[in-house]
Amino acid sequence: MHLDNARRLQEIIVHIGWPAQEQVGEEASQAAWLLVQHAISLPSFMKSALTLMQEQEKTRTINPVSMVFLSDRIAMYEDRPQSYGTQFVSDEQGILLPYRLDDSVDQVNQRRLKLGLNSIEERLLELTAQMEVEQEEQPAENDKHLQLEEYYAWRRKVGWIST
Repeated sequence: MHLDNARRLQEIIVHIGWPAQEQVGEEASQAAWLLVQHAISLPSFMKSALTLMQEQEKTRTINPVSMVFLSDRIAMYEDRPQSYGTQFVSDEQGILLPYRLDDSVDQVNQRRLKLGLNSIEERLLELTAQMEVEQEEQPAENDKHLQLEEYYAWRRKVGWIST
């Protein structure tokens, strides 16, 4: 479903550019961003959408929070540090933490604050609580090593990383 939705959005972008708020409304523009954010099997599409959003930011209403979430997600999949701390991962013990940052937590929190985002620490508390609820509903998978190997194999397969 994610791939079908992403392909349809690609067709729309060819005709109108990035679906900005003033063109399609806030809800549809946000839906377009969500489709891109979840099109993780299409790295080139995610990157081109981010570039298009950045180019159109000067002339159209582009949500800056959407751009930083997409930028951080792309950085994470490419094994680069993120700038806004929007992406979180679990360590070997299953403890949630922000994916690698490009600066100190204080500096990243200052960037987040400028966009109206809560601090990394506050977001971590929210996500941890959400994860605990989800873990109660679903049994945990035991073989974390196998999951990590599958994750790296998938990233190589779709083109996020080359080695």
